Amino acid sequence: MRIAIRHQLSVTPPSGTANAVLQLLLTPQSGPTQTVESWSVEMAGIGNAGRFSDAYGNIAHLVNQSRPEGELVVTVKGVIETTDRHGVLGRVGGEPVPALYRRVTPLTKAPVTLYGKYRNARESRLDVLHGLMARVGEMLGTDEAPAQSQMQADGGQSQSQSGVDKPLPPAGDYAHGFVGGARALDIPARYVTGYLVDAEDGVASFHAWAEAFDDGLGWIGFDPRLQMCPTDRHVRLAAGLDGLSTQPLRLVPAGDGVHEIEVSVTAA
Repeated sequence: MRIAIRHQLSVTPPSGTANAVLQLLLTPQSGPTQTVESWSVEMAGIGNAGRFSDAYGNIAHLVNQSRPEGELVVTVKGVIETTDRHGVLGRVGGEPVPALYRRVTPLTKAPVTLYGKYRNARESRLDVLHGLMARVGEMLGTDEAPAQSQMQADGGQSQSQSGVDKPLPPAGDYAHGFVGGARALDIPARYVTGYLVDAEDGVASFHAWAEAFDDGLGWIGFDPRLQMCPTDRHVRLAAGLDGLSTQPLRLVPAGDGVHEIEVSVTAA
């Protein structure tokens, strides 16, 4: 699938800032599931930005802003050709060792109710991971079923029965839950950001999912929010320990937060 992407974000530095630095993780790379045909990053100062690979192998930019005033806008756009490999990335050369992704972070602490049943499972690792993905969906909810926690809060009634139609959590919550459960089982797992084509209602075009490591197949993607392995609808952008280490835009000193102006993802 050939996918065209345009993504705009903005952040406003604190008033009186003499110098600000923006870190951007907004540059995809070619790999087993995608080929980057073209890509550009546009913002003031990008011509003098430092470009490097971070600790997780992502392409990062550091952009200096001297005496910034008002809103800083970043625009990325390009074309990606994707291939459906049923979520399997395999072993990609030059990446950090999988053991790095066994490290638990504050955002990836999972309750034992999420992964406990798989501690002594006799199934293959692949079966355990698919079961874990389904379990995340049970606990946080899916388009077809309410979350268990919400059912308990409603006295055992579903959302429709209780008359409460609550939106599902963001995709990042599902990815953090899956990653935390996998790491609790001593399985390397990482948080992934990217884009999703033809997203269903409630799922942003800027998306998040997870990848876990299997000794036989290598890295495999899992999208617990959609309850499926990533397909050619997914464009991979960056990977890390959690959502904090994969933030697409970070400002030092911190401003009033990152705002999404526009996300446009179309496929042909």
